[in-house]
Amino acid sequence: MQYQQLGNTGIFVSRLCLGAMMFGGSEGIFRVIGGLPQHDVDALVGNSIDGGINFFDTANVYSAGESETMLGKALGSKRKDVVVASKVFGRMGKGPNEVGLSRLNILHEAEASLLRMNTDYIDLYQIHGFDPVTPFEETLSALTDLVRHGKVRYIGCSNLAAWQIVKALGISAMRHLERFVTLQAYYSLAGRELEREIVPMLLDQKLGLLVWSPLAGGLLSGKFTRGGAVDGEARRAKFTFPPVDQEKAYDIVDVMQTVAARHGSTVAQVALGWLLHQPSVTSVIIGAKKTSQLKDNLGAVELKLDAEDLKQLDEVSKLAPEYPGWMFGFQGSDRRPGDVRDWSRFAAAK
Repeated sequence: MQYQQLGNTGIFVSRLCLGAMMFGGSEGIFRVIGGLPQHDVDALVGNSIDGGINFFDTANVYSAGESETMLGKALGSKRKDVVVASKVFGRMGKGPNEVGLSRLNILHEAEASLLRMNTDYIDLYQIHGFDPVTPFEETLSALTDLVRHGKVRYIGCSNLAAWQIVKALGISAMRHLERFVTLQAYYSLAGRELEREIVPMLLDQKLGLLVWSPLAGGLLSGKFTRGGAVDGEARRAKFTFPPVDQEKAYDIVDVMQTVAARHGSTVAQVALGWLLHQPSVTSVIIGAKKTSQLKDNLGAVELKLDAEDLKQLDEVSKLAPEYPGWMFGFQGSDRRPGDVRDWSRFAAAK
C-alpha cells in the first residue's frame, strides 16, 4: 500500500479508502447499494487493514446510521490505528431541523455519530453537500467548536462547487475558523467534469481530493459493455448512478480493456490506477462488497501506467474544450516559464 499526505495536514492516509456505504441497509436505496451483514463487514474491514488500508469513510445517512454502527464494531480495538471519516447534512428524521448544516443539526449529529461508532473522536468530519439555507459562517463555527472540543480532528466538504469552497476558505481565514482540508467528489474516466474548475482550485489551495464512485457506479468495473451487463446483479444494472454519457463510456471501456490486457490487469484496476496517477487525487474510495473485489482493487496500487497508457486513456475520455478554459490556454500560452513564442505574426498584423 502507498500513503499520501491528507491535504495540507500532517497525517498520511492510504491511497485506497474503504467506503462503508454498502454496510447494512435493509430497505430502500441502501438495500440495492449494499445490504452487507455484520460478519461480511467484519471480514472486509479486517482484510482491508491487512492489505494496508488505514482510511475508512462513512456518513450518518448511510443506512440511517447503521453503516457507522457496523464500522465501529468492525474496527473495535483497531480504531486507534486508522483514520475514520464521516459526513453530515442529509435528513436523519422527520423533524424540520433534522437535516442540513445548522449549528443545531451539526452538533446533534456529531454526537450521534460518535455514539454509533463507539469512538471519542472523528478524524475527518465532512459536510455532505451545500445547504442553501444555512450561512457558511454558522456551519464553520459549529465545526470549529467540534475541533476545539476534541470531538473532530479535521474538517472537509463534499459535493460543493469550486466557488462555494473558495468562499468557505475565505470565511475561515477571515474569522479564524477551521479550514476545509479535503473535498470528497465524484471523479472517474467516465466523469472528468471537475477538471474544469475544481481540480485547479484544489491544487492552488492545497486541498486533498477524495474520490467517490471511481468506477462510475460499476460501469467501469468490466461488468458492462455495449452488449449489456455481464453481471445482472451488479449495482448499476439496478441503479444507474452517477449519470454518464453511455456511448462515450463504452468507448472508454474499449480502451481500458486494451490497456488492461497489456498489463495483465483488470478493467477495474485500470480505472482506479488512472485516478491514482492524477496529481490532484489523495485517496480513492472503493466500495468493495466481496473479498475478491477488495483483493482486485488493492492490486490497482501496484499498476504502473506508462505514458502511452495515459495518453490513450486521456484521448478517449477527455473533456470537450469549454469557455473560458480554452481562452486561458490561448492567452496565457506565452506566459509560462520556459515558453518561447514567435511574435512576428502579431507584429505583421499591425
